[in-house]
Amino acid sequence: MLGPTLALLAVFFVLPIGVAGYESLFSWDLLTPPRYVGTANYEALAAHGDLLHVALRTLGYSVLVVAGTMTLGLGLALLLDRPGRLFAFVRASVFSAYVVSWVAVALLWMWMLDGNSGVVGSLARSLGAGPLSLLGDPRWALPTLAVVGVWKLTGYAMIVFLAGLQGVPRSLLEAAALDGAGPWARFRHVTLPLLAPTAAFVATTSLVTSFQAFDVVRIMTQGGPARATELFVYAIYEQIFLNLSVGRASALTVVFFVLLLAVASLQLRVWRGRSGTTR
Repeated sequence: MLGPTLALLAVFFVLPIGVAGYESLFSWDLLTPPRYVGTANYEALAAHGDLLHVALRTLGYSVLVVAGTMTLGLGLALLLDRPGRLFAFVRASVFSAYVVSWVAVALLWMWMLDGNSGVVGSLARSLGAGPLSLLGDPRWALPTLAVVGVWKLTGYAMIVFLAGLQGVPRSLLEAAALDGAGPWARFRHVTLPLLAPTAAFVATTSLVTSFQAFDVVRIMTQGGPARATELFVYAIYEQIFLNLSVGRASALTVVFFVLLLAVASLQLRVWRGRSGTTR
């Protein structure tokens, strides 16, 4: 029964990673024959500091996206976990942002953040502030992209948390209320521990999605300003399509895979540990 799924994983995930690991040992510009260089590509990335800077930027972006997505998703799920057409309409409206493509989201936010004709620029001028260019400021460009990612993924987190809340036995909440527990105590000691597996799932999937961010970077900032938004996938794109360096792009891919696997495993272990201690 697992054969078809394992075959797809082997062909489209395991095999490409193996090919990338092999090609990372060569110097190849797509024009001349590949030349074996061993670990020179990894050493060059480490020596220039590109690898560390890209990794830190990607981790920072992912932390902002995951934290914002989980906080807003859980908050909205708690607010909208009620019957009625109005709440159903609000849930559908929030979730609609998730089904829109990243390209459309990036174009929408570029228009909103435009310093001249955008909503944010107009609001800043109405408050007496000068021209506001969040995407053009190296200090604010990455947090701004994180806000876009949170806006896109919050609907997904909300739906998953709503499903988790549906699985919380009402009898436990009623028993806690009869014992004198208030709303906050019921949430902290009953609802939140039972939502730990759901939270771990949302955190892991949001982390993987944020690590793979490319469209929003490519359309909104192209890695700028001053490489402040150059994330892992965009750095791989630059190496292979702009610099014609297949070896360094493959080396970045291998490091990206190992880092993502390590962070996701650590995150799952932390959430499982919390779930075990709370129970």
